[in-house]
Parts: sequence; structure tokens; C-alpha cells
Amino acid sequence: MSKNDKMPKHDKTKATLEKLQIALVDTQIWTLANGKKVCILFEGRDAAGKDGAIKRLTECLSGRATRVVALPKPTNTEQGEWWFQRYVNHLPTNGEWVVFNRSWYNRAGVEKVMGFSTPEQQEIFIRDVPDFESMIVRSGIILIKLWLDISREEEKKRLDARRSDPRKRLKVSDLDQVAQDRWDDYSRARDDMLRRSHHEHGRWTCVATDSKKKAREHIIRHVLQVIGCPHGRDGLAGPDPDIVFDYDEVIEGRRQLQP
Repeated sequence: MSKNDKMPKHDKTKATLEKLQIALVDTQIWTLANGKKVCILFEGRDAAGKDGAIKRLTECLSGRATRVVALPKPTNTEQGEWWFQRYVNHLPTNGEWVVFNRSWYNRAGVEKVMGFSTPEQQEIFIRDVPDFESMIVRSGIILIKLWLDISREEEKKRLDARRSDPRKRLKVSDLDQVAQDRWDDYSRARDDMLRRSHHEHGRWTCVATDSKKKAREHIIRHVLQVIGCPHGRDGLAGPDPDIVFDYDEVIEGRRQLQP
């Protein structure tokens, strides 16, 4: 029996996270030295675990070389601009990692369900996004698109916990109840968005997030795998395919997202 096998589960999880974060640090040193540009999109339903996963991913990285972008609703001026315009200036330069906590896909998700943009604007977006992302990738940016998938029951549990915990008041939104009430509408918007924006240069990776700790761990494993630092994953396994999987598996009927 190895030393790790004798460790309590909590300690084992903590030790695994530490190893993964060291690998992230090594990988960022390599991306800085080689001028690599990394852009990671976190999308998913409310309470799917975006904030926690981003925190674990970035907390040991360089503050100067890492930016987390969480844009507020568009201003009146921005509403009149090309939709992608407000995001372009946030894209990474040489050596930078940029993490979007929600992204340009707002137009295909909450805006579509809540009617914050017109059907014509939504159609233009979903038509143009593969070209936009292809240009990003051809410019040398490593683009990682993550859809965090959560069950309806687990989302309700987490939203209820937010409302009962005074430390989480800043996370409470008027849209929380809408997320549950319009679950089916969000499912249809999600399915249409993923299907029409999954392409050669912008593949979607789905993450089962009902277990926060497992999701966080395997998101990091996936990021390390995609960036591909020659020595950044020494001795580390890749992500668990039962937790992290390519959207192709959904298209082919081998996996299902939460209904």
C-alpha cells in the first residue's frame, strides 16, 4: 500500500490539487518563456461551479500574466457595437492567460432565454462565432471552451445554499429563481449553442460538475493536457473521461448532458 493510499480522503484531495497547481505553475513558466497565449472560456448554468474552478485554476499563477474577465452587462454604447468588440481587447498577448467567467456566449444563453437581444442578433452571433474563434486560433491563441454541466437538483441545492449563507450574498441574483423556473428553456438554448458552435478550431469540452472537487481537479488536468507543456504533466494522468468529455460524444449519442 502506497503512502497516498493511507491518507484520509480530504488530505489526498488536497495533495492532488497541490500537484496539479505545481504543474500549472510549471506550464505557465513555459508559456511565458515561449510567448504562448491561452484563452479559457468557462460557461455553464448558474451555480455550476465556474467561480470555484477558476479560483483553483488561477490562485497559484502569476498575477501579472493571468487575467480573469467577468464583464458586466453591456452599456448603451456597447449595445450598439459589434458584439465581439467588447471582448477583443481582453484577449491574451504573448505569455498571458486570460480566463473568461462567462464570455461572448452570453448572447446564445441568458440573452436568448431572457430576451435581452433580438432573435436576429442571436442568429448573427451563432452564425459568426465559428469564424471569430477560427481567427483567434489562427492568430496563435490556445482556445479552451468549457461547458460546466450540472443537474437541476444540484443547481437548486446550491442556489438555496447561497440564499441561506450571508457570506454568499454577493452571488445572489434576481435571475436565480429564473434559472430553475426556465430550466427547459436554458436546456434548449444550451443544446442549440453547443451544436452550432462546436467546430474544428473551437471545440466544446463538457464537464460534469455535480461533484465540485472532482470537476475542479479534472478541469485542471484537461487544461494541462491541451496546453501541452513538454514537462508540465510529468507523472500526471489526464482527465477522467467520465467527468470531462468532448462534445462529439454527445453528438454521437455516447454521452448525454443534463436534460
